[in-house]
Amino acid sequence: MTRRRRHRAQLDRVTIGLGTIAGATTIAVVATEVGRVWRRGSAPMPLETDSLLLAAEEAVAETAEVARAGYQEVSERENAMFNLFGSFVITLAVARWIARLLRRRGSLGPFRDVYLGRRHIHHFVPGIALAFAAGAVGVVTRDESLKPSLAVPLGIGMGLTIDESALLLELDDVYWTPEGVVGVQIALGATAMLGTIALGLRFLRRGEQIVLSEDG
Repeated sequence: MTRRRRHRAQLDRVTIGLGTIAGATTIAVVATEVGRVWRRGSAPMPLETDSLLLAAEEAVAETAEVARAGYQEVSERENAMFNLFGSFVITLAVARWIARLLRRRGSLGPFRDVYLGRRHIHHFVPGIALAFAAGAVGVVTRDESLKPSLAVPLGIGMGLTIDESALLLELDDVYWTPEGVVGVQIALGATAMLGTIALGLRFLRRGEQIVLSEDG
């Protein structure tokens, strides 16, 4: 029993550490971008205004406008990667939240545990089906403009599947057990990986514009 408690405590520490890193990184990226827009935009600097709250609201609004304009101007591949990453992260959070509420209440609006006979149909099943369908359409279609749209159901399917990755590894319903924490760790690792790919893709595209234009 003592060894099991130690193992669970170690899993909890790793999970908390990964979550802290992911959260801190996200906050730092958002804060950095808001700060850049604040310095370069029309919002008055903190030392130049009597209402810091209003200045901050203006800076945040300008940051949102910058993000919206950037989303519309970047390549379809970058849009697709952003859609994949965003839908994946949101699905992970929503799926975990709904699962927690279902455990307490038994149902939440249209959401409830689904059984086929005596078999519990977990949400990784529709997740795999959705990811397979989106991936198959992406492979057979010749319309490149569909990729950003297809990235959304692909990200949702991946999120639903990764959220229950511990069940697939253990071949058992370990979602709320200490072994199920592995699924959370895999989800955080996948989030970091997709975020790194999205950021790296952006760097490569900017590098291509600089280097290849100079060579030309």
